[in-house]
Amino acid sequence: VQLVETGGGSAQVGGSVTLSCRFSEPASSAYNMGWFRQAPGKERELVAAVSGSGASVYYADFAKGRFTISRGAVLNMVHLQMNRLETDDTAVYYCALKFSNNIDIDPKWWPSWGQGTQVTVSS
Repeated sequence: VQLVETGGGSAQVGGSVTLSCRFSEPASSAYNMGWFRQAPGKERELVAAVSGSGASVYYADFAKGRFTISRGAVLNMVHLQMNRLETDDTAVYYCALKFSNNIDIDPKWWPSWGQGTQVTVSS
């Protein structure tokens, strides 16, 4: 399956950006969908993830209250709504898929990745 992210770009501190990721084929409810980010010189980290059933949702501490992950109705898209952006949110954002009942925060357990989309937040 191929993953393609859209929606990155530039924003001001306090602004909002919405990222979308389309899969080349619908993911079954057994797949977890996630958004990771990687800033220059830092490791890739999980931002948010949702299980295919929608029953489980994970947010990193820095994302709680500001970011919202959501799935498309036919499980071929996942979105990340980012509000109240901060300069520390500047990074390349990647969507990922993982066939599992568990949401793993370690990126090494996620086998399918998009190409990434840059988000730059300036003051």
